[in-house]
Amino acid sequence: MKITDVRAHHIRIPYDAGPASFRQGASAIAALDMVLVEVSTDSGLTSWGDAFAYVCPRTTCTAIEEMIVPQARGLDVPDASGIPAVMEQIQRNLHLFGRYGITMFAISGLDIALWDLAGKIKGVPLHRLIGEARRAKIPAYASLMRIGTPEHIAGECEAALRRGYGAIKLHETTTPAVFAARNAIGSDVPLMVDMNCPLDGPNAIAFAQACQAASPMFLEEPVWPPEDFAALADVRAKGGLDIAAGENACTVHQFRQMMTADAVSHAQPSVTKVGGITEFLRVAALADELGVKIVPHSPYFGPGFLATLHLMSIRDDGFIEVFYMKRPACLWRGRADVDASGSAEVPQGPGLGYEPDRDVMEQYRVS
Repeated sequence: MKITDVRAHHIRIPYDAGPASFRQGASAIAALDMVLVEVSTDSGLTSWGDAFAYVCPRTTCTAIEEMIVPQARGLDVPDASGIPAVMEQIQRNLHLFGRYGITMFAISGLDIALWDLAGKIKGVPLHRLIGEARRAKIPAYASLMRIGTPEHIAGECEAALRRGYGAIKLHETTTPAVFAARNAIGSDVPLMVDMNCPLDGPNAIAFAQACQAASPMFLEEPVWPPEDFAALADVRAKGGLDIAAGENACTVHQFRQMMTADAVSHAQPSVTKVGGITEFLRVAALADELGVKIVPHSPYFGPGFLATLHLMSIRDDGFIEVFYMKRPACLWRGRADVDASGSAEVPQGPGLGYEPDRDVMEQYRVS
């Protein structure tokens, strides 16, 4: 069986996050941009991947078209055991264009699609290919977008708990915001604080110390630049809180640098960025070896979210991240949504388990 084509689909689904706003640079993100990677074969089987694309969907599409398609078209489809070697060779072939960022986003999309295809060929769900499933449902935490105003933060936290979520993550950078959330949810609900890399080391240490009484489960990415693992380790050692990072890291090699620097207690590989399922598994194995917990970055709604459910199903613990927002459509007809108990069900169909709704794809396609 050979790959006959690889196609990138840019899908944009608007959302309503209530009082929250999410900004990247000067541009407000008002919709979920997804780049789905469709792999076609000469047998008629089709599979799906997901390449990270927030604020850069056209760039990601171009990377797939110019870098991934020539690597993949005509490729003999590997079985599950052969995917790592294929992806290692593709990483080597493309290393000139960068080991991080857009190149790895595109590689991630192909890797996820190959694992989906391997599951479909064998007629088994993805988790059967990568380990023994230990959980049929994965507890979700509500990942709130940045709000800023303490009273609005408290209201959104309370609303998320009413919807069944058992844990909350903020994207905030002030202590009043953190304490407003803790006061709203009580002392027993896990609370995480994602800062998105705003501070130098000394200021990050001071912020961590100031938040100790709110007992966050971890402080996420407090330091700029994100690859300054020495500064991050200093914050972990002196700030009095556990530290999480990794959504901006690609490949197991950068995670090894992070973990061996004692920079993190929680590693956060993102399957649509890190190099796909193959690299995620390598990162998870390294984390287990070094005693670091895995809490993946997964605030997306495409195939990458399904892949993350499978990856977490073979682990004994850990949450899945879900953006807290309303959206008018779902690629999976609601089957991957968080239920009333605050969990998302692991798909049981072949490969990733579900096929995207092509009517939704056409309705929200960006030409």
